[in-house]
Amino acid sequence: MSAQTSFPSNDTVALATAIVERASVTARRFFRQSIAVEFKSDESPVTVADKTIESEIRTALTAAFPSFGILGEEHGLEGSEKTDIWVVDPIDGTRSFISGNPLFGMLLGLTRNQTPQLGIVAMPALEETYVGGPGLGARLNGEKISTSSCTSLENATVYINEAPRIFAGDEAAFRTLLNAGKTTRMAHDCYPHALLASGHVDCVVDYDLKPYDFLPVAALVQGAGGLMTDWDGKPLTQNSDGRTISAATPQLHREICDLLGGAC
Repeated sequence: MSAQTSFPSNDTVALATAIVERASVTARRFFRQSIAVEFKSDESPVTVADKTIESEIRTALTAAFPSFGILGEEHGLEGSEKTDIWVVDPIDGTRSFISGNPLFGMLLGLTRNQTPQLGIVAMPALEETYVGGPGLGARLNGEKISTSSCTSLENATVYINEAPRIFAGDEAAFRTLLNAGKTTRMAHDCYPHALLASGHVDCVVDYDLKPYDFLPVAALVQGAGGLMTDWDGKPLTQNSDGRTISAATPQLHREICDLLGGAC
């Protein structure tokens, strides 16, 4: 009996990375230029850059992987019945993008049966590309990276993402998080999770995310040796509620999960 082929293959990872890196060039062309901003019904901003980049990525993915589905922030879901689905966020952090802040990202993930298998987090303005997944390890611009060895919350660097949303939606949790960790920082979007994957941050608590926000990041964090779940410690799927915990080690994950009242 022949050995089972690993998924995703090295060729798939390489091709997906190349697609993201080409799209990153497009993002840099739009960045800090005068472009119109529209606002969706939920008041989130969108620009021609978001739409153009997602179309570019979708076109390339469809040509290379015609049997896969695609879920994107701007153009929705195609191939919902497919086992393997790409997940695309063309600009993660549009508010940063339109205000000239270089900490916007670009996300591409691959799921099989809703389970994250590959995550690519690109930071176009910083020219950083993070690639990883369960069983794949993780790399930054081709160099191996891993999470920190921090096991105690009292020694941890904790990032609180989307603080205004956490405060509005769960004030008690927000006040609890303010006292968590040795160092606490407020942030937004995907970059804190990438910093966790590369060992600079120990824990990231996030809130009100969409599948295209967290599925690519979850694969990267796991590839780097960390954990990313919902606040109850459950694996992330397309149906997760958008509250997430990323942690460098199982011990740290359990501690922050307990702090938030989860059942880890």
